[in-house]
Amino acid sequence: MKAKGDTMAITTAAAVSNDDSELIDPDFVDEAAVVPPRLRGIRHTNGYLFGTMLVSALLSLVAAFVLSYDAVVLAANPAAELSCNINSVLSCGQVALSWQAELFGFPNSFLGLACEPVVITIAVASLAGTRFPRWFMAAAQFIYLLGLIFAYWLFFQSSFVIHALCPWCLIITFGTTAVFMTLLHVNLRDNNFYLPARWHERAKSALRMNIDLLVTFVLCATIASIILIQYGDKIFTLG
Repeated sequence: MKAKGDTMAITTAAAVSNDDSELIDPDFVDEAAVVPPRLRGIRHTNGYLFGTMLVSALLSLVAAFVLSYDAVVLAANPAAELSCNINSVLSCGQVALSWQAELFGFPNSFLGLACEPVVITIAVASLAGTRFPRWFMAAAQFIYLLGLIFAYWLFFQSSFVIHALCPWCLIITFGTTAVFMTLLHVNLRDNNFYLPARWHERAKSALRMNIDLLVTFVLCATIASIILIQYGDKIFTLG
């Protein structure tokens, strides 16, 4: 009888435990006590994400160096012919001589020289196994959001106000887009935004469905479409 009573007590306790677990709101689950399942697939690995970030930042840094050099050349001789003055549409010189090119009183490319090495450092350190604090990664995302907005503002200014495009600036625009989206992928994957458990799962579901890739494609395709619609075959002519 005692054994039977013990069995019934254990069964009752288990049932109560199960009933209680159903009442727990996943938004209030202690994330430190629950280890969420990792996203599977190479696209969600640090090697892929930070590798993409590193390549994109390096390309943007090279473009920033070239633009900074051209800014010095134009400061000495505003009539100088730059190597990227290809035609009436693709003209770095025309863009560089506009007020938009020095919005803060110095060439915008200097911002790239200051910011891209930080991104490169984050990427290299992360590839080496460093894990930065969540607040740091969230802050980096916000700062790079400002950079992304600035890059797109410059693109629209070039397209619709200056009526000329800078090839090196376009490289920075695409590179900034890639860095922002890969950083967003990392932050959503690792929940560096301190999302509730339910919202974190939804964010990871979006990553599994490659929504971030779709957004990246749409942004880049939009830029390309604007260029083609605005300038047509003029962009492919020489001289």
